[in-house]
Amino acid sequence: MNTLPRAPLLLGLAGLLPFVWGAATVLSPELAAIGQRYLGPRFIGPYVQLFYGSVILSFMSGVLWGFATRADGARAATGYALSVIPALWAFFMTGGGPTSAAMNLIVGFAGLLMLDFAFSRWGLTPQWWMQLRILLTAIVVACLGVTAFL
Repeated sequence: MNTLPRAPLLLGLAGLLPFVWGAATVLSPELAAIGQRYLGPRFIGPYVQLFYGSVILSFMSGVLWGFATRADGARAATGYALSVIPALWAFFMTGGGPTSAAMNLIVGFAGLLMLDFAFSRWGLTPQWWMQLRILLTAIVVACLGVTAFL
């Protein structure tokens, strides 16, 4: 992690807080009760994870769109087309109950990682991009796994 710029690393880790908090409140009824009392039901357990996960997949679509602007011709068109997939996935696949929505978000974040890899291989991302994305995706998937499988 020493090669990662400090600001993206710290902001990326801070962006994990709703996922970690959601998993913690799924695992701890006492923490969930405190969270519900002070933050409300939208900001605990699967609710915060699922809503925030949809927001982050949409945000990452915008990031990929930005990377696509660095390409030309057919590669740019492909990049733009691929960049909308995470947002569309979040929109269409997070309905239903918390278990299926969490599983679909796990698939969405895994798919996003594959898109990150493609954009990286095309030379459209910073060199440190995949190191950051693998770290963040692993933590997100683990946290969503708590909601999906416990």
